[in-house]
Amino acid sequence: MRRLSLRARVVLIAMALLVAGLAASDAVVLVALRKPLVERVDTQVAMAAGVLSAVPRSLLDQLAAGRPATDSPQVDGLYLAYLRPDGSTSLSLHGPEVPALPTLDSAAVRSRDGRPFEVPGWRVLALPVRSGDGSVVVAGALSQVDATMNRVLSLCLLFGGVLVVLLAGVGWFWVRAGLAPLRRIEDTAAAIAGGDLSRRVPDDAAPATEVGRLTASLNGMLAQIEAAVAARARSEEQLRRFVADASHELRTPLAGISGFAQLYRMGGAEIDATMDRIERESVRLTGLVDDLLLLAALDERGLDLRRAPMDLRTLAADALHDVRALDPTRPVRLTGLGAAPDPAAAPVHADESRLRQVVSNLVGNAIAHTPAGSAVRIGVGSAGTDSVLEISDSGPGLPPEQARHVFERFYRADTSRARDHGGGAGLGLAIVWSLVTAHHGTVEVATAPGEGATFRVRLPRES
Repeated sequence: MRRLSLRARVVLIAMALLVAGLAASDAVVLVALRKPLVERVDTQVAMAAGVLSAVPRSLLDQLAAGRPATDSPQVDGLYLAYLRPDGSTSLSLHGPEVPALPTLDSAAVRSRDGRPFEVPGWRVLALPVRSGDGSVVVAGALSQVDATMNRVLSLCLLFGGVLVVLLAGVGWFWVRAGLAPLRRIEDTAAAIAGGDLSRRVPDDAAPATEVGRLTASLNGMLAQIEAAVAARARSEEQLRRFVADASHELRTPLAGISGFAQLYRMGGAEIDATMDRIERESVRLTGLVDDLLLLAALDERGLDLRRAPMDLRTLAADALHDVRALDPTRPVRLTGLGAAPDPAAAPVHADESRLRQVVSNLVGNAIAHTPAGSAVRIGVGSAGTDSVLEISDSGPGLPPEQARHVFERFYRADTSRARDHGGGAGLGLAIVWSLVTAHHGTVEVATAPGEGATFRVRLPRES
């Protein structure tokens, strides 16, 4: 059974149930049909037995004395007999066939209480005679009943056989048509296994049916699998690009350290200048490694943020002093959001040290990639349910197609803002995005060529 196809199994099970149902119905019909036929024979036997039991015993004796038993009249389908008290036959009328009767003495006849009984091929009734001793036995042959039953049984078997064959053929094609959606699902699965992740199961079945619901579920699952595979491919591509870029960025300071060490060994440089350059490259290398470790921690398990109530105005004021310390000649001012005159309260529940890292990267990015003397504005306040800190510069800006990628790791544009702040490695804004996201906030940039750039950090407002 397990080796058969689903279509064959369904048809076989349906045919087995059909045969069982036909057999049960035929049995009920035959039993219901035989009962009235037998009752009709019983009626005939009872009428004949009642008449014979009323015949006087003297007449019976005269009949028995005047005609030998071997010369009894022939009565087809009926057996009539008068019995002595001991059960022996004194007179009988019968045809070629005689029933196999049990011993019917007077006691046995009285015990049957006038009820018909059946022996093979006959219905029998025994009654005591009304005058004198002895009894009368009348048996009716069931040959007509059996013939009728055999004809009905033959018709039932013929009709049932034709019906089973016809329904088996119709059921085979009907089940085949019903399982067509499953074959389409099988074809789709085979195509997907072959690498075509864009294939979907045709949704031509009614949505309320089992096949329709299965099709919808499978197509939804396939869409998620395709999206997951595409995301994995993108992630692997980003990882390969990240490893390549990180290797390149790490090689640069290492090459500088190695070059200055070799130059000093050959006596081509002073020790103070050589150590100074080696130290600066070491600091650059350490910063790059720290940034990479931070991003790896954020990607793998997130940060253990030490949150506490604070106000973004504190970070904004410190950022103002940072700009003045980094470039005393650069104009810088502290405002509200959108250049409003006064900064507004911006309470948050956050890790202050991590947010200072965010602000430091944004400030360093604004100074490093705008011309000397370009103004910087630091805005702070609240907008709806968010507390907002924005850092705006008046540099060359970026076109929209490049602005969409500024938070990607190691992204390099083809303008004067070729790299963001972060050791020159293209990691500063990526760290900003990761740290803000870890605080359940968002960071965005508004920029256009020749109009500068505004980086806006939004964090949930602390009520």
